[in-house]
Amino acid sequence: MKNILITGGAGFIGSHVVRLFVNKYPDYHIVNLDLLTYAGNLANLKDIESKPNYTFVRADICDYAEMQRIMKEYKIDGVIHLAAESHVDRSIVDPFTFARTNVMGTLSLLQAAKTYWESTPEGFEGKLFYHISTDEVYGALELTDPEGIESPFTTTASSSQHHLAFGRDFFLETTKYNPHSPYSAAKASSDHFVRAYHDTYGMPTLVTNCSNNYGPYQFPEKLIPLFINNIRKRKPLPVYGKGENVRDWLFVEDHARAIDLIFHKGKVAETYNIGGFNEWKNIDLIRVVIKTVDKLLGNPEGYSDELITYVTDRKGHDMRYAIDSRKLQRELGWEPSLQFEEGIEKTVKWYLDNQDWIDNITSGDYEKYYEQMYSNR
Repeated sequence: MKNILITGGAGFIGSHVVRLFVNKYPDYHIVNLDLLTYAGNLANLKDIESKPNYTFVRADICDYAEMQRIMKEYKIDGVIHLAAESHVDRSIVDPFTFARTNVMGTLSLLQAAKTYWESTPEGFEGKLFYHISTDEVYGALELTDPEGIESPFTTTASSSQHHLAFGRDFFLETTKYNPHSPYSAAKASSDHFVRAYHDTYGMPTLVTNCSNNYGPYQFPEKLIPLFINNIRKRKPLPVYGKGENVRDWLFVEDHARAIDLIFHKGKVAETYNIGGFNEWKNIDLIRVVIKTVDKLLGNPEGYSDELITYVTDRKGHDMRYAIDSRKLQRELGWEPSLQFEEGIEKTVKWYLDNQDWIDNITSGDYEKYYEQMYSNR
């Protein structure tokens, strides 16, 4: 049996990874470690919480002694590290929390894994520390007219050619780091620590950098669930600047599949970019979301367009991110499985069908529940 520690497993991406591993690998013991801050919610994992190969542990990755204890108690063979503060707007207001969690938390986890693995008879053999990062560490790309630019990507899941390329440059695994926000700076630092542990101690590590994810269970401060909920409640849809910033979007279950593949078949000390081959200007994405929500709610087309409200742009707002995933496609055979429009409709339908989940989050009731539950232990 392999004992796998997944950090941040009650969050958006983490819960999809936990669910995939618990269901796909019944001979693995999956330990889900999460502090249950605002972005963590065990309701995301109701369907697998009673599985015999699943254990939840509430803990802070910055608590080094606790990380050491967990490594020993559960005899951890592999770590998939997703726990992080990830909301850029929050990082601008409170950079210290982002530095503590993303940098010192990662360092605490690395050192705990290193110390425990070195104490075992097999040492680092058969062990892996897999660190999930973001495309934002690379900085920003220029936005140019996509007309006449031939996309370098070939994938059956891509959307229209127009949304494949908004410039000639893409983030490669070798792209120089150039973070522009406290969030991306903290993630960049954690990436460097992970690679340093391989280079200094010979510890088996992997790093992946992923583009924007969307799908079920995403915290409703994020763009897509926020807008779905606001359309449902007839509230304004705040669009930064002119809505011209471009992001590459990936369905979260495709990211989870990539993590599974890389964890089992990726080459130690390598970096893999994971992207959707799927670039959209924010305003175009928002219009697709509006159209989809209105259709599923039975509203006439264009009914919610009037909710679009342009607001002051975010400080240091990067213009364009675009991931080149061809290394992952070429070496491990991964590519996105869904057409973007199909993924958006699936996502919108989930949020509309699970209004109790999103209302519980936006009310803050779930945080009060966990605070009371764990304060009594």
